[in-house]
Amino acid sequence: MELGLYTFADVDPNAADKGAEGRRRLADLLEEIELADQVGLDVFGLGEHHRPDYAASAPAVILAAAAARTSRIRLTSAVTVLSSDDPVRVFQQFATLDLLSNGRAEIMAGRGSFIESFPLFGQSLDDYEQLFSEKLDLLLALRDSERVTWSGALRSPINDRGVYPRPLQDPLPLWIAVGGTPQSVARAGALGVPMALAIIGGEPARFAPLFQLYREAGRRSGQDPSKLKTSINVHGFIADTTQEAADQFYGPQAEVMNRIGRERGWGPTNRAHFDQAISPTGSLFLGDPETVARKIVAHRKLFGNDRFLLQMAIGPMPHDRILHGIELYGTKVAPLVREMLAEERAS
Repeated sequence: MELGLYTFADVDPNAADKGAEGRRRLADLLEEIELADQVGLDVFGLGEHHRPDYAASAPAVILAAAAARTSRIRLTSAVTVLSSDDPVRVFQQFATLDLLSNGRAEIMAGRGSFIESFPLFGQSLDDYEQLFSEKLDLLLALRDSERVTWSGALRSPINDRGVYPRPLQDPLPLWIAVGGTPQSVARAGALGVPMALAIIGGEPARFAPLFQLYREAGRRSGQDPSKLKTSINVHGFIADTTQEAADQFYGPQAEVMNRIGRERGWGPTNRAHFDQAISPTGSLFLGDPETVARKIVAHRKLFGNDRFLLQMAIGPMPHDRILHGIELYGTKVAPLVREMLAEERAS
């Protein structure tokens, strides 16, 4: 199983000098990706957002900078908001990243968890479903063939045009990110495209039927089972002790969830909710290295996932604590997970 990290490059939305704040966060972010590579983690994902609380509106640019400072870690969007972007440009950007990184680029495409990009790029929310469906179809066509002929209802057609550069990886890896909608899960399976499922609340066990649905949809469509890879993307944190991890992560996690909750009409979170979420059956993967490793392995048994991505850099988490968490993840958690999984296979 691949182990990695993802983030949205959180910044202070109230910073007086937004340029300086963005510069600081991106410098810290590149250091975090570089350390993740050094300690042997497999994947780093960067989400696209168009809001004052995040600095990553152009993940491919940041990941290209990270490619120059790393040697082995895979670099992916998490996610690319495909509905409001141009699939041709998305493909070209990540094909370029693939060449710069010597074959380490991936695209994780989704609708995104916010809607700011739709009016920003002139898209109508009335076309929410059709935009993603059409653009995913075009992106798959671009990935599969150097020359493309394609037509849809919401974009100008393409008539036998070449799209360049071509990536080093053929095909360029593409994942579909979903938030728990059965129709989205079934579509990913039917297309035979790997699926990443975000779990940021409730009990993860309730998502297990979606993994079964994904694999069944792939089987019914005649997809190669080896292509039906899955990932879970979760929040959490690693420190030397579970108490330290909880005390360090609660404030930043609560700040972000309450900010988003006010926008969406959720009730406020509190420490009791948080403590429930860090339990063995909760959605937060938080604790000392052994606690986190055991929870990762327990959920691997539940989902059969091929990849696990952890979001530790959330809200105002201090950079030095994030770095220490990454070090523990790579040097302590990852070896424990691999040892436990090897023992399971041998038994």
